[in-house]
Amino acid sequence: MTESKRSKGLGAAARVTALAGSVMDLHVRIALQEMDREKRRLISGGIFLAFGGVLMLCALLAIEAGLLIWSSKNTDWSLESALGILALVNITMAGISLRIGGQLAKGPYLPETLEGITKTTKAVLGKN
Repeated sequence: MTESKRSKGLGAAARVTALAGSVMDLHVRIALQEMDREKRRLISGGIFLAFGGVLMLCALLAIEAGLLIWSSKNTDWSLESALGILALVNITMAGISLRIGGQLAKGPYLPETLEGITKTTKAVLGKN
């Protein structure tokens, strides 16, 4: 193989490599733009979910207050007894929910996921 044929072959390979790199750069740029769009959507969704959760908590508290007033008026329970029973029901349901949620949250996580959770936790707690 002569020197000119070898240099043409290397030149063609360099052009193909440059073209592939250019296409990859384009795909990475598009993926980053999509990620920014999705990040905004997810943050907005999280804010609305948190707002809905707070409103649901307020509604639950209002329903429990109504249940507490109704049970103390329509049964022979005192207000303290009705409050104690309601607290026991709430703590039992919370314990069951936490137990089920803890079991569902267990599982193998990718190292990148664990690293991200660690960084987020440190950022929220203000640690470096």
